Amino acid sequence: MKEQENMEEQENPEEQENMEEQESPKEQESPKEVKGMKELIEYIAKSIVNEPDDVVITEETDEQGTILKLQVADEDKGRIIGRQGRVAQAMRTLIRVKAAKQGTRATLEIL
Repeated sequence: MKEQENMEEQENPEEQENMEEQESPKEQESPKEVKGMKELIEYIAKSIVNEPDDVVITEETDEQGTILKLQVADEDKGRIIGRQGRVAQAMRTLIRVKAAKQGTRATLEIL
């Protein structure tokens, strides 16, 4: 019985290599690569809301940094804000981190 198992293992070394190549998570790419702060907020907002076509983001730059204004459908505002403002606060944190890496400041306003 053991001899048959050993023979089967020896017969399929190529299949084992193919399986190992397919399973490596390093080679898998993310579904969408996000470039800037505006694209990041747009991607998050469209993933959360029921009406992704109604998501509008405007970007304004002044001496204090970048202001991103997020507009969604009225029925989706609760989803964007989240319970006790947790979703909105998380998006603001991500924006601040991305802005800090670029050496600037950014804020998010939900209209």
